Amino acid sequence: MATKFDLIILGGGCAGLSLALRLAALGARCPRTLIIEARSAYANDRTWCFWGQPAALLLPLVQQRWNALTVQTGAGQVRIDCSATPYQRISAGAFYAEALAVIARTAAITLVLGETPDGAARKAGQSWHVACGQGAYQAPLVIDTRAGAPPRSGGATLWQSFYGQEVACTEDLFDPACVTLMDFRGTDSQRILFTYVLPLSTRRALVEVTQFGPLPLGPAQLATELARAIAARTGTARFEVLRSEHGILPMGLHDTGSPSDPTHLRVGVFHGAARPATGYAFQRIQRWAERCAGSLGAGALPLGHTADAPLLRALDGMFLSLLRARPDIAPALFLRLFQAVDSACLTRFLSEQGSLADCARIVAALPKGPFLRHLPRALKALAA
Repeated sequence: MATKFDLIILGGGCAGLSLALRLAALGARCPRTLIIEARSAYANDRTWCFWGQPAALLLPLVQQRWNALTVQTGAGQVRIDCSATPYQRISAGAFYAEALAVIARTAAITLVLGETPDGAARKAGQSWHVACGQGAYQAPLVIDTRAGAPPRSGGATLWQSFYGQEVACTEDLFDPACVTLMDFRGTDSQRILFTYVLPLSTRRALVEVTQFGPLPLGPAQLATELARAIAARTGTARFEVLRSEHGILPMGLHDTGSPSDPTHLRVGVFHGAARPATGYAFQRIQRWAERCAGSLGAGALPLGHTADAPLLRALDGMFLSLLRARPDIAPALFLRLFQAVDSACLTRFLSEQGSLADCARIVAALPKGPFLRHLPRALKALAA
């Protein structure tokens, strides 16, 4: 196996493989690339959902589309028509299989599984050196897509922790035409906790519990809530758990880190890929991968994630700051937002296609009292 490459990608998760797919599409312009991934095999461990169309090369991987969503609290329910920009699903299993197949037929890209660098990449002259158990490698460019330090209190304004199970039931229990985006019923008002239901058929669904909070939570800390959520939806029907998934997403990172050397970048969910107000990252990662591959194909340096526009950053920051300070108003706030704002406007905003007018409509729909009372604290936090 070769030891010298044009590019080393550390981490073969969503970001690393998304970039590999775009590099492979460059054909003869694809740089000689090594991907180093810690896991020894891939599993169907994630579900990526988003509004609007994916990139053309991922279009065949879309397994389901929904034209309706619901948000529900103890005080009411709203059903949203998102047919203009359908909510779409790509499973990690399908994505990984496609990426591995493309890499296998692309001579310029090498994937090494079950391997972890012994330490940080070290630069000597014009090359970065990466030492691993199976060998030592070097390249003039390194893109690190790994999370880095584990999520911790204080690392983000809020952490979005979720734990879910895909269940197969013996009865028709789910509406396959409508996603339950947020169901706050039966949850503690002192924390932001809701159930998310992705119906895969009338008898099969991914049921997740999600918490927005200052502390990142593991599966064990959400297991009781998940069991209750599944029981509430299955009742006396028998069901089988097909698989589980867990994740922690940053909502408003306090430090994404700025590169000190443009030949060594950090990217991915923990380095600017996740939208602060939602935690959604898949489409942002795809846009980054397209731009970065284009730059590399042109012989230029790799590109990091594009910074959010100042207005969007300010709105997201103020929204998250309020949620952290007043978790008790979250159910009413989300319900009002989805009730008062036109669905097309809202989905554009959530998918980062919103205009200035869309942002104004979002702000106008939110309850003024809590925001105005919280504004001085939020502005202070944003300026920090």
